[in-house]
Amino acid sequence: MSELTNQEALLNANVAPEQFDWDSFESGLDADARKEKNDLEEIYKGSLNDLSETDVIIGKVVRLTDKEAIVDINFKSEGVISLNEFRYNQGLKVGDEVEVMVDRREDKSGQLQLSHKKARTLKAWDRVNEYHESGEIVNGFVKSRTKGGMIVDVFGIEAFLPGSQIDVKPIKDYDQFVGKTMEFKVVKINPEFKNVVVSHKALIEADIEGQKKEIISQLEKGQVLEGTVKNITSYGVFIDLGGVDGLIHITDLSWSRVNHPSEILSDGQVVKVVILDFDDEKTRIQLGMKQLEAHPWDALSADLKVGDKVKGKVVVLADYGAFVEVAPGVEGLIHVSEMSWSTHLRSAGDFVKIGDEVEAVVLTLDREERKISLGIKQLTPDPWADIQTKYPVGSQHVGTVRNFTNFGVFVELEEGIDGLIYISDLSWTKKIKHPSEFCAVGDKLDVIVLELDTEARRLSLGHKQLTENPWDKFETKYAEGTVHSGKATDVFDKGAQVQFEDAEVEAFAPSRLLEKEDGSKIKKGETADFKVIEFNKEFKRVVVSHTGIFRDEEKKAAKESKPAASSSGEEKSTLGDIDALAELKKRMEEGK
Repeated sequence: MSELTNQEALLNANVAPEQFDWDSFESGLDADARKEKNDLEEIYKGSLNDLSETDVIIGKVVRLTDKEAIVDINFKSEGVISLNEFRYNQGLKVGDEVEVMVDRREDKSGQLQLSHKKARTLKAWDRVNEYHESGEIVNGFVKSRTKGGMIVDVFGIEAFLPGSQIDVKPIKDYDQFVGKTMEFKVVKINPEFKNVVVSHKALIEADIEGQKKEIISQLEKGQVLEGTVKNITSYGVFIDLGGVDGLIHITDLSWSRVNHPSEILSDGQVVKVVILDFDDEKTRIQLGMKQLEAHPWDALSADLKVGDKVKGKVVVLADYGAFVEVAPGVEGLIHVSEMSWSTHLRSAGDFVKIGDEVEAVVLTLDREERKISLGIKQLTPDPWADIQTKYPVGSQHVGTVRNFTNFGVFVELEEGIDGLIYISDLSWTKKIKHPSEFCAVGDKLDVIVLELDTEARRLSLGHKQLTENPWDKFETKYAEGTVHSGKATDVFDKGAQVQFEDAEVEAFAPSRLLEKEDGSKIKKGETADFKVIEFNKEFKRVVVSHTGIFRDEEKKAAKESKPAASSSGEEKSTLGDIDALAELKKRMEEGK
C-alpha cells in the first residue's frame, strides 16, 4: 500500500475541527515545508526587481537574433524587443545597456515582452528639451519622406526635418536620406502640439562658420586663391573660397567686354581669383579674374597715333555712339556726331549694328587714361572744305526741309551742309507765326545763299529773295487815300483782317472803322470798299477803314454847302433880330 499523502493523513487524523491545519491541507505542505518555501520566496523576491508597466528599467542586451534583441532585466526570465525599435541605432550590439518598459509579462509562449520605444518615448520629451536648451547634437533616424521635408525618429519621437534644413545646398532627391541615421540639432519645440523640428543644416553651417573665421582671418588684398563657381548672375559670379563666398563683378571677369558671365564661367568650375577688396568684417569680398592677366593696353602698338586708321568690331551700341574693339580688350568710342558730316544727330543704330566690322580714324588717344575716340566721317572729304566754291553767296539751290525752330527752317543742301532760313525770309507778303504754316519736314524748297561763314560753319539762306519784292509796287498801288475792294477774312475784338482782290496784301481794319453807314458793322466773309489810311513798306503794314469812306463824303458835302447856308442864316438872323427889337421897342413905348 502506497504512502498516504499529507492531505490524506490530515483527513484520516482524528482531530477536532478547530485544531485542523487548513494551511497544510490547501498547500499540501506541512508547517516545516511551508516555512522553507516562504523563506525561499523572500530570497527570490530580494534578488529580482519588482516589475511595473509604468517604470523604465535599464536592461542589458545579451543576445541578438535576426528580428529580436534578447534583454536581461534581472527578472526570472529574459525579455524580447523587436529590432524595429532600434532602427535609429544600427550599431546595437551585445552588452549595450538600453532603456525598456514592460509591454506584456507573458505572451502566448510565456515570453516576457519588453518595449524600448515606450521607454524612449516616456523620457523623450525631457531629453529633447534638454538637448534643445543645451544645443547638443542628437542622432536621429530618417523614417520617411513627407510634404516639405522628412520624418525623423529622435528618442522615439517623430520630429520634422524641413527640406530647407537638410543641407546648405538645395536638395532635389529627398529619398536618398530615407533609412539613414544622421546628426541633428533640435531647433524648435511646441509642447502643446508635441511637435519637434530638427535641422542638419545648422550643424553644417556651424562647421562652415568655423571655417569662415579661419579663412577670413588669413585674407589679404592681392592674395591669389582658388575657388569654385557657386552661383552665376547677370551682374557677376559668386565664388566659394572654401566656406567663404566672394563676388567677381562682371566687369572684373575679363578685359574684353562680357555680355553675361555665363560666357566666361560655368557652375562648379574651379578658377583662380585675386582678392581686390573687402569690408571691415570681411563679409563682402570683392574678387577679380582679369587682374591676373596683363592689361591689353600694355600690348597696344606703340606706333598707334592720332590720325591712323584702325579696324574693329562693334561690341556695344547706344544712342550716343558705338564702342568698337580695335584690339583684344581695347575699345574706342565712335560718337554719333563722328559718324556723319550731317548736323542732324541720329541714333548710332542708324549707321552701325553690333558685330559690324568697321574702319575708323583715331581722333584722340590717351594711353594714361586708356581712352580712344574714333571717327567714321573722317574717312570721307569734309563737305565744308570747298563750301565757297559750291555754295557762293547769291547762288540758288534746292534743299530738303529737315526741321523747324520758332525762328526759322533748317534746310539740308547735301549731307553735312545745312542752312537756316529765318522766318522773315520765307515770304514777302504772308505773316507767318511758325515755319510749319509755310512748309513741312521733307519738302523740297528753292533757296538762295544770303550769307556764308566758313569758320563758324554757318550758312544763311533765303526763299523770298528768289522773287521780286512786291512791296515796291504795292507802295504805289496802295498809297494812303486809295480805295480798294476787300473781303473781311477774319473779324475779332480789335478789328478785322482784310484780303484785297489780288490776294497778295492783307490789311488791318480797326474795329471802330468797320462801322457801316447804317450803323452796323462789317461781318466775317463780307466784301466792302476800304480806304488805305496807313502804308508802311518797312514793316509790311497796311491799315484801312470802311467807315472813313462815307464819313469823308459827309464831310465833303457839308463843306460844300456850309458857305451858302451860313450867309442865308446870317441874313435871316439879322432881319429877325431887327424885327424883334422894333416890336419890343413899340410895346415899351405904349406901356409908358
